[in-house]
Amino acid sequence: MTPTDRGLYLDGVGIALAGRQLLEVTRRVDPGEVLTVMGPSGSGKSSLLAYIGGFLDPAFKARGRVIADGLELTSLPAEDRHAGILFQDPLLFPHMSVSGNLLFAIPPAIKGKQKRDELAREALAGVGLSDFDDRDPDTLSGGQKARIALARVLLSQPRTLLLDEPFSKLDQDRRDQMRQLVFSKARELGLPAILVTHDQADADAAGGPVIRIGEDNTQ
Repeated sequence: MTPTDRGLYLDGVGIALAGRQLLEVTRRVDPGEVLTVMGPSGSGKSSLLAYIGGFLDPAFKARGRVIADGLELTSLPAEDRHAGILFQDPLLFPHMSVSGNLLFAIPPAIKGKQKRDELAREALAGVGLSDFDDRDPDTLSGGQKARIALARVLLSQPRTLLLDEPFSKLDQDRRDQMRQLVFSKARELGLPAILVTHDQADADAAGGPVIRIGEDNTQ
């Protein structure tokens, strides 16, 4: 295990709040693997994702390196880290159509309206929502919104996926479907992923290693 290999490498990442150490992690996440981080509220799970993504609240004190495919992300601003993030809420732009939401995420280096439109259509098909281009996000179900949010994240060409309890607001059937879709996309695209959750079923579905913080147990 070296920080120059493909995948995500957390090298001595520690986060503290008000002088209290919340977590310390050294871990490698292979391409397509999902590392699950579990722990009680206030244990620092979401703060770990915020540190990786570059938007940790300055009230926290953090240290350690985050390396993706040999590139140290901690030296980069958030917009250059290319961390794809899914939250509990899909956070779709309400003033844009589904297509507009997806086109917004495509990197500007990809030129040409035809090419960008084609990528958006392929992304919709990839989450089972072909022909949803012109739909208003407000007309979508919770599960459909979650799928659009996933498609948007993947279109941004992320180096890693950060999953902040993205299934928690879905009903059981949609939760199972989204788990399968998200984890299969991570494997298919070779994206290292970190999932934070309270739900053991999420960890079981992810099928990867589990870190428990705020407790004594690690597996």
